[in-house]
Amino acid sequence: MANTPVIELINVSKVYVSGGVETQALSEINLNVHKGDYVAISGPSGCGKSTLLSLMGLLDDITEGCYKIEGVDTQSLDLDTLAELRNLHIGFIFQSFNLIDELSVFDNVALPLIYREQSLSQQGIADRVHKALSQVEIAHRADHKPNQLSGGQQQRVAIARALAGEPSILLVDEPTGNLDSKNGDAVMAILDKLNEQGTTICMVTHDPRYAGYAKRQVKLLDGEVLQDQSAEQQAKDYQTEEVL
Repeated sequence: MANTPVIELINVSKVYVSGGVETQALSEINLNVHKGDYVAISGPSGCGKSTLLSLMGLLDDITEGCYKIEGVDTQSLDLDTLAELRNLHIGFIFQSFNLIDELSVFDNVALPLIYREQSLSQQGIADRVHKALSQVEIAHRADHKPNQLSGGQQQRVAIARALAGEPSILLVDEPTGNLDSKNGDAVMAILDKLNEQGTTICMVTHDPRYAGYAKRQVKLLDGEVLQDQSAEQQAKDYQTEEVL
């Protein structure tokens, strides 16, 4: 169905248990992300942002509720099927770039494609890698090693690696956390351009300025959704407050 969300969370809660003590990380989260959305998830430290992104990326299990990717209910799936679903539909971009220094930029971007369930030909992999590197304007560094690149360039490579799998959604965790403001701005400009080209993005950030790049703002507090509105509506509300 055309209106099926890429990601759908229905009354999702997450409880961690350690030493017999329960900690409620998330409580009854309801969130839909549709194709073409650019969602920023923000909130104070410890509010559940990273936990939510981990659940959305199938890196952790929900405690209660329902989680669907492209209409597929993930609750009854085994680990192998979940891994396949994650590999097919989700691209990850982390604060730490997670690149392998011994491999070239090209091979870092190609690596996830080699392990896909439906394997591509060598030419198919090469085409995907070159396309992804071109999208983030780093193709001229394909033969370099990550430790020969600046932090901003390494983050571009990490974005290209996520894009190469042609995922349904990019899950982005503090993409500017290890970058200075100049490189942070450049990375955010790339994400903005990718969204304009149709890439669906869900980003966790603590920086209000970078959250402002997104079309939709989701704010968490104490594991609950405090606010979920379009950037346009938020701007209108802010202007109204200014008048009052």
